[in-house]
Amino acid sequence: MTDHASPSRRALITGSAGFIGYHLARRLLAEGWQVTGLDAMTDYYEVALKRARHAALAENPGFTAVEGRIEEAGLLDRLVAETRPEIVVHLAAQAGVRHSIDAPESYVEANLIGSFRLIEALRATPCAHLMMASTSS
Repeated sequence: MTDHASPSRRALITGSAGFIGYHLARRLLAEGWQVTGLDAMTDYYEVALKRARHAALAENPGFTAVEGRIEEAGLLDRLVAETRPEIVVHLAAQAGVRHSIDAPESYVEANLIGSFRLIEALRATPCAHLMMASTSS
C-alpha cells in the first residue's frame, strides 16, 4: 500500500466488519481508497460490535457498507459489476472448528459456495488483485 493512492482506487473487502477487515478498511480509507465492505452480520461474533465497526467506517464518505451473505446467488455478481474494484480482499468466512461439528452446512455455504461465487463474479468482472484469506477452517 502506498501513501499516494488516488481517490479513484476502489477496493472490495468481504468480512469488513470483522477484526482484520475493519482495520484493513480503515487503512485503505486513510490512504484515499474507495472501499466497499460486505459483511453478513451473523451472530457467530457479536453483531453490535460489527455494526459499530461499520458505523465507524461509514463516517468516511469513501466507505460503502453492504450487508449480505457471500453465498447469496447474484449478490457478488452485482456488487463486483457495480463497484469494479481494483483489489478484492476476501476475508468472509464461517469461523470456528468446533462450531463446524454442530453446523457443517454453514461452513459449506459460506466458505465453499461463497468463495466460489466470488471467484465466478471476478471471472465475469476481473480485478487487478485478489487476496483470499478466507475459508477459515
